[in-house]
Amino acid sequence: MAKTFTANDVKEHSTQDKGLYIIIDGAVYEMGGFVDEHPGGAKILKRVGGKDASKQFWKYHNESVLKKYQDRLKIGELKESAKL
Repeated sequence: MAKTFTANDVKEHSTQDKGLYIIIDGAVYEMGGFVDEHPGGAKILKRVGGKDASKQFWKYHNESVLKKYQDRLKIGELKESAKL
């Protein structure tokens, strides 16, 4: 069973030291270990840490990128459909 997170849980992990969680389409991803690998640079991930990054993600990526990293980075689902 997938772990569920509240919007506040994600918000509490807004920095790399705290895990750097982001939300994409209701799924929660832990990006702390991926920051240095991100082709767009660390700055952009740090800017969306603790927030819903769906809009920013889909602006620059397609579904194949999500599928490629999903197994490695997805840690659960958002419990509520609240915007951050």
